[in-house]
Amino acid sequence: MLARQRQTAILDLIRQRGGVRVSHLVSRFGVSDMTIRRDLEALAERGLVDKVHGGATLAGPGSAEEPGFAAKSIRQQAEKRAIAERAATMVEPGMAIALSAGTTTAALATLLSDVRGLTVVTNSIPVADALYQDPRADQTVVLTGGIRTPSDALTGPVAEAAISALNVDLLFLGVHGLSPRTGFTTPNLLEAGVNRCLIGAARRLVVLADHSKWETIGIATIAPLEAADVLIIDSGLPTEARTTIGEQVGELVIVEVG
Repeated sequence: MLARQRQTAILDLIRQRGGVRVSHLVSRFGVSDMTIRRDLEALAERGLVDKVHGGATLAGPGSAEEPGFAAKSIRQQAEKRAIAERAATMVEPGMAIALSAGTTTAALATLLSDVRGLTVVTNSIPVADALYQDPRADQTVVLTGGIRTPSDALTGPVAEAAISALNVDLLFLGVHGLSPRTGFTTPNLLEAGVNRCLIGAARRLVVLADHSKWETIGIATIAPLEAADVLIIDSGLPTEARTTIGEQVGELVIVEVG
């Protein structure tokens, strides 16, 4: 297969799945890791894909374009893990918490199996799956019903009604983007409504976002930056952004990645 033909096939795969890993492409096309990386570089130079750690995703999403969960899961993996580890220190035995949909909240879910007497409310299928992998008899997982989105969130009136009847100590909220002008945003209108219900059900709001979310804007605002009691973000956040955000959120927590 010629390089141009392989690149076209790779692009078709990325369009179908939202994102691909280099390891998968190496296996699929029977070529070297370096060859695949050159292919992705060529596609990126043409503005067709964005290279991310370990793979590539479709380039340049608009404010209403929502990447799938699999595509988002290969972005900023180390940053998301560091953020999740810091967030896990806030969870205490006997708490009732909520986890919104998102790859960082899903990473947090994998760290909660040892917390005694924990109740977790979520509208995320991957979050619920992570908690079911190693279930504890003294933990309760409440998964809302609703309409499934590309990011594997459950949304709509069924999800909103379920959440509105509950009260939790902490909400860990994943977001698509954040900026001073638009606040915390999402590319999915239905998901915005569910996230607002989650905020209304929580005593404290903890937002989890890696530095790539800074100045990324989705079509729907979930809440202004001032609504966050805590924002946990990684050290890739620019210095000037730290000052701006620090003046608006209740507490800005910067985690090192390493």
